[in-house]
Amino acid sequence: MPNWYYDKKDLRNTPSARDGVDYETERRYRREGARFIMEAGASMSLGHNTVATGVVYFHRFYMFHSFRTFPRFVTASCCLFLAGKVEETPKKCKDIIKTARGLLSDEKFQSFGEDPKEEVMTLERILLQTIKFDLQVEHPYSFLVKYAKCLKGDSAKLQKMVQMAWNFVNDSLSTTVSIQWEPEIIAVALIYLASKLSKFTVVDWVGKRPEHLKWWDMFVQDVTMDILEEICHQVLDLYQPSQAESAPQKSPPQLPPSKASPPMKRANISPITNKNSPNIAVKTPLPPMPPTEVEANPIPKHITTENPHYPYPPYPMHPVPPIPPQGHGPPPPYGTMPPVMPPQPPQAWQHYPHPNANKYYPPGPPPGRNPYYPPQ
Repeated sequence: MPNWYYDKKDLRNTPSARDGVDYETERRYRREGARFIMEAGASMSLGHNTVATGVVYFHRFYMFHSFRTFPRFVTASCCLFLAGKVEETPKKCKDIIKTARGLLSDEKFQSFGEDPKEEVMTLERILLQTIKFDLQVEHPYSFLVKYAKCLKGDSAKLQKMVQMAWNFVNDSLSTTVSIQWEPEIIAVALIYLASKLSKFTVVDWVGKRPEHLKWWDMFVQDVTMDILEEICHQVLDLYQPSQAESAPQKSPPQLPPSKASPPMKRANISPITNKNSPNIAVKTPLPPMPPTEVEANPIPKHITTENPHYPYPPYPMHPVPPIPPQGHGPPPPYGTMPPVMPPQPPQAWQHYPHPNANKYYPPGPPPGRNPYYPPQ
């Protein structure tokens, strides 16, 4: 199975970054796409697993493609459409497009093109190839509930802490933590964050052993506090408005995927938009071809009298000789036609009467039928 977890250096060297999209802008595009999937899923009454699966597909897709090539809202609709089928909560493509039309502005919906259904269905095949048909995705929700059942303490405070951790898991979908760490580690980190904010200190838990220094040691191993704090900081950064969100938001060209130039053709083009840049190759148009007259049914040149190497005259060819009457012997291509034999006198054996001839073969046709052959 492919490895779907990336380091920080991989997240800063994505196809979008190589295509001229800065890191903060790419993070904003990911947040917008993820939140669109969550809003569309809530509008269509889809479960949390379906929404989370669609968001994970979305983040994985843009580790191989650029936001300039594939519009984020078309990709988000396609991810939700595929996630609904994988999680056995399918929705029709036209219903997803209808929901997207209600959530997006006219300018953003232009990226769906003239035929939105065809755009989504075409992008679905690209999505499947990109994620290598690895459709099953695990989420922190199940691990969150499993770990919370093992904790001991005040039930009211525990319930409040679990609810807060659940909300953190929902918000973490807008970040890239799902493609950086396993769902078990994310669940532990967000329970840790919720326990700190709700002032719920975990003192005892089910299955506690002397070698367990922390409560999560019985579930995951070799998890450092640096990893937990990194996940917590990424989630907490969502609640602090950044400079990218306060600045005027500029989106890449929102062309439908069918009209956007594919990555292979854009590999040698610089992301600099200056027309005078030497990195952009300017193609000079070819001169027009002179008009030529083409016959309706041209005859090959080798069937002409001008070609001395062709021994046959032009059309029409020589008339075919008449076929002689068929006789004995092989056909004309394999030998000469023998002369027709004259009629021979009847032989003696032909007049020998068979004793049972009249019994087996009565003369003449059967009664009540027309004669097939005239009497001899």
